[in-house]
Amino acid sequence: MPSLRLGTTAPDFEAQTTKGPIKFHDFIGENWVILFSHPADFTPVCTTELGLVAALQEDFDARNVKVIGLSANELESHEKWIADINEVNNVDLKFPIIADPKREISALYDMLDYQDITNVDGKGIPFTVRSVFIIDPKKAIRLILTYPASTGRNFDEILRVVDSLQLGDKHRITTPGNWKKGDDVIVHPSVSTEEAEKIFPKGVKVVKPYLRLTPSPF
Repeated sequence: MPSLRLGTTAPDFEAQTTKGPIKFHDFIGENWVILFSHPADFTPVCTTELGLVAALQEDFDARNVKVIGLSANELESHEKWIADINEVNNVDLKFPIIADPKREISALYDMLDYQDITNVDGKGIPFTVRSVFIIDPKKAIRLILTYPASTGRNFDEILRVVDSLQLGDKHRITTPGNWKKGDDVIVHPSVSTEEAEKIFPKGVKVVKPYLRLTPSPF
């Protein structure tokens, strides 16, 4: 199985989800997608994480991002778990959750836990770690994050990366550390200062010949 790297095509697969069967590439369509895994249903960190993502649904919609979760349990378990998630977090979870009890998709995306010996099911089969994949409309993987099962994810950071990627695809810019939507951005190194002054009407600040800032095009 080839390694998953930034820029590679996200592997296609068929799966059962809480919103019906899908073929992953068809599900992506012309959208951005966040695929994120969870070790198991009815676990405390996963329950709070999924509630957080459900609460951010409008933020994902505004960015043309479809969210899809994965957990290593049966579909029937997922359905019961969603009721808990909605109750505990006071949300209405709308995105699909993939049922992956045989870990086939988890293995395809290298999500299985090889670190925490307690993160296994009753048969000793590893559950997943907390993986995140951001996939663009061309089906290319643009970000890979892996958190240990014991640590919940920062979805504000994941949204920040989506903003950076989408902005960089539209404009010839990069974003600095801790950048957030609305902050100044960096003129791409391939753009000369002379050209930058023409294509960025809000102005260009030359800090160093290799570091030019311009107000965010957002």
